[in-house]
Amino acid sequence: MTNPLRLAFMGSPQIAVDVLAALVAAGHEIACVYSQPPRPSGRGKKLTPTPVQAWAEEHGLDVRTPKSLKQAPEQEAFAALGLDAAVVVAYGLILPQAILDAPRLGCLNMHASILPRWRGAAPIQRAIMAGDTETGIDAMLMDAGLDTGPVLASARTPITTATTAGTLHDRLAELAAELAPRALAGLADGSLKPVAQPESGDTYASKLTSADQPIDWSRPAAEVDCQIRGLSPFPGAICHWTPEGEAEPVRLKLLMSEATGASGGAAPGTVLDDRLLVACGDGGAVRISQLQRPGKGPMTAEVFLNGTPIAPGTVLT
Repeated sequence: MTNPLRLAFMGSPQIAVDVLAALVAAGHEIACVYSQPPRPSGRGKKLTPTPVQAWAEEHGLDVRTPKSLKQAPEQEAFAALGLDAAVVVAYGLILPQAILDAPRLGCLNMHASILPRWRGAAPIQRAIMAGDTETGIDAMLMDAGLDTGPVLASARTPITTATTAGTLHDRLAELAAELAPRALAGLADGSLKPVAQPESGDTYASKLTSADQPIDWSRPAAEVDCQIRGLSPFPGAICHWTPEGEAEPVRLKLLMSEATGASGGAAPGTVLDDRLLVACGDGGAVRISQLQRPGKGPMTAEVFLNGTPIAPGTVLT
């Protein structure tokens, strides 16, 4: 690289690690890494750093984990870094105007959608759940709005009927790592010009909650399939099954499916064969191919059914 830039990197989850690594490999100077504070996790509730913090510390980078950037001391410390730009990838904190204004070239956000489609917290999952057939990464210059800034560059990828949130996350991480150095170079030398987002077509990718998980089998098969794949591997779409001879239902996390076949008029939620084809509300059906029960790891439907058959005629709720 002939013109390395002095950068702050601001990110928290695994999808951001690939971008940080790409910027280091490209020869940029990482003045500081910002990430969410460590949080309790696991049975022992041990404070655990974010994937970005862990990677940065392992590679000898300076890391800061403020709970907020709204206070003057944090803003002054950020300005004192003397940055050319900041690169933001799923950081998780709002950037006040003073932070946005501090770098010479501004703050570049690598957002996991094609804006203005899916502004907000969960663009990967919401794109699949909505049945979108394409998504991507936008390199966006940040402004005071929620993912409303002009776009410098984009990279796109299809969403297929085999795509899960997990596989799409990994693909978008690759695209973001490829796009970020190119977008920074274009920003620095003026070869890429920011383009305002379209004024229509915006949607909001609200944060996932437990209310997104229960499956409503009365919905069309395609929608149920999109819900299952959009929530896989985490947090998972859920339903309940009561094994024969037992009174208490078992919670099942469904992780992979395909909208295929017909219900034959069976009530929604009815298991139609011995390979977990389940009736849905539009006369269609969804075949479950991967699932998980409490205390167990994910497994294929074939392995699951070998140990715990679910008979045709069983109704999942």
